[in-house]
Amino acid sequence: MDMKSAESPAEKILSGLNSDQRAAVLHDHESGAQLLILAGAGSGKTSVLTKRIQYRILCGVAPEKILALTFTAKAAAEMRERVQALFPNAGVRLCTFHSLALYMLKCKVPANGDGSSGEVCAYELLGFKKIPSPTESAERNFAHRLMELKIKSGTVLRENLFSYGLSAKLQKKLAPLREEVHQTGRVVFEDLIFEAIRLIEEFPFVRDYFQSLWSEILVDEYQDINPTQYRMVKGLLGNRKSLFVVGDDDQAIYGFRGADIGNINRFRDDFRESTLIRLEWNYRSVPNVLHLANQIFTNKPIHLRKVLRAGNPSGSKGNPIFKENRKPEVWVSDNPVEEMQKVVQSIKELRMGYDLEWKNFAILVRYNRQRLYYEEALRDYNIPIAGGPAENGEEGAVLENGVHVETVHASKGLQYAVVYYAGLAEGLTPGACTGSRSQRKRQLEEERRLYYVGVTRAEACLILLYCKRRFWKGQLCKFKRSSFLPKESSCKSKGLMMPLVFFRIYVVLIVLGYLCVQMIRVPYAKWRHGGDMTPWVDGRIQFFSAFCLKMLRVELNIENQAALGKVDWTRPVFAVGNHGSFSDIPMVFLALQRTFGFVAKESLGKVPFLHFWMKQIGCALVNRSKGGAAAAVRRVIAERGTAPRLFIFPEGTRSKDGALGPFKSGTFYFAHENDGFILPLVIKGSAAVWEKRKNAGPCKVTVKILDPIDVKALKESNPDIDPKQDLCPMVHDRMESALRLGLL
Repeated sequence: MDMKSAESPAEKILSGLNSDQRAAVLHDHESGAQLLILAGAGSGKTSVLTKRIQYRILCGVAPEKILALTFTAKAAAEMRERVQALFPNAGVRLCTFHSLALYMLKCKVPANGDGSSGEVCAYELLGFKKIPSPTESAERNFAHRLMELKIKSGTVLRENLFSYGLSAKLQKKLAPLREEVHQTGRVVFEDLIFEAIRLIEEFPFVRDYFQSLWSEILVDEYQDINPTQYRMVKGLLGNRKSLFVVGDDDQAIYGFRGADIGNINRFRDDFRESTLIRLEWNYRSVPNVLHLANQIFTNKPIHLRKVLRAGNPSGSKGNPIFKENRKPEVWVSDNPVEEMQKVVQSIKELRMGYDLEWKNFAILVRYNRQRLYYEEALRDYNIPIAGGPAENGEEGAVLENGVHVETVHASKGLQYAVVYYAGLAEGLTPGACTGSRSQRKRQLEEERRLYYVGVTRAEACLILLYCKRRFWKGQLCKFKRSSFLPKESSCKSKGLMMPLVFFRIYVVLIVLGYLCVQMIRVPYAKWRHGGDMTPWVDGRIQFFSAFCLKMLRVELNIENQAALGKVDWTRPVFAVGNHGSFSDIPMVFLALQRTFGFVAKESLGKVPFLHFWMKQIGCALVNRSKGGAAAAVRRVIAERGTAPRLFIFPEGTRSKDGALGPFKSGTFYFAHENDGFILPLVIKGSAAVWEKRKNAGPCKVTVKILDPIDVKALKESNPDIDPKQDLCPMVHDRMESALRLGLL
């Protein structure tokens, strides 16, 4: 294909994508093997999937060679519509697992390995006498037939009749039932999956045929596939690299249906050469909602951790409520009547105050019987309910513009401006966990993921409801506060009030003690993570930064974090900021949510325990009196590979009065030499954290991230651009304007 003629469609496909989404769409299976995308809530995974399909078609892959699997026909139809918006009538096979299995069974396939006997319908090779047809009647008399065959009721479920996991003895007893299915063709949906697997595993020539049909396989909602669906995907993939899967282990909430979250956890083990990309920019929720969501999981494996960032912090609806960045609230009520009065009053006030529609509100619950209660309560207050009878009285018509009352399971994939998350009590959320200790642990983990799904449905306003007493299953019950709720003390800023000199000594000792404890963990981390300590170090640095600011009692406000989504993190990145305090570095780490090396005085490397961490993250230690700073920085850049990340204070020293001083040009030469990004940011208020601190009370600091500058793109448009004469004043002017014009 002539890529020049395809340049415009390519730009259309890639426009609007952040750097991580772009990397996913452009992924090369030959060099990067299979791809696992961990897509956080609201991160645009459907857009990435459809644009990936469009891009591959643009690259010359025949649409008929692409297989994309989803979990619902609705999702498949939505993706098909998006793909065909650019490529009308493209014959991509977009379907559910069950519809794919049925298609495979109905396909004409080679009758034998050498092709000498022509073709047959695939289902005939399996012994079917009639075309398989899913039907409800297949399940009606199953229990009765088990009794006739002297098989204990409950030994096997109808959906597992063709399971390959049954004992040989049981399979023999079930043979008559399997034969009946083959004779009549009356199957249930799971029969289709099991029989499709048998088709590709027992008949190698049929497997080769189906592998030749599809050269690329994409799977949506990968966290929800069960072991049989996983086996089917691997059978169709074979030993090829062209597997592109999207999932979120934090939203794996269908374990009760047989979904296996282990498929994501094991992906990197099953496909050793595979690539992992995280989609962490959330385009749905305000930053404070995401801050709560990020606190829900604390003990996940490092390689699967995600940090949701607000990709559109001003909100996508243009309503003032999206710009307020409200913190989630916890409402405690003594009884359901009191709780409902609060909810109704809040709905009416927010609706009138912000000109919201009824459909912008949702009440989320864990169980269906809770849903029925809240629907009835809303009716008592004459509040319309989405899905209820329409006011026009037409038969079968339902109301669309009403308050949504949903179970969290039903709300997955949806979003609402205002969410009231009800039932945050032990026994409701989390629900009751039963069985052995390991079973209870797995259930509690899924309950936690379900809570995460509920929290991330909220766009602008999230209210968590805890009711101490309510009727449940026919009796009045007392409920304990949910262990998932934020700790009550976390909502209050207590801190330590002491003389400033003691406060400084206290902070220094606590921080050094923290570093000492982390050093004790290093040998285990080296053993646990082998040669790649980077994810562990990055995690520790982020925790350390947050710990420092907590001890310093800093209330950090981060603005325009969405600008980070414009940076291509596969290339060198040079962040620059104004310098007002020793505390600037941890604030920069938290604002950028990535670990950067930085240029520092050589004397800092002599601080106990600090040298190890500075070396790990790629700091350049310089002796300004002896010179050689540029050589030290270039040496660090060379050591960090193709995508070094370095933070530099171009002023060279801390500002005495908060004004932005003149810049040294070294940073801009580094960015120019390495075709990197310059990422400017400005910090306001940091001097009051340490150098100009007046007391031990809280300090407010703001970090504003400015739009990145792609030096490579600038050089392409202007080959004569000069680092000192052009880049340096350009960045200085932007930062000075941000400080001077009060954009903070």
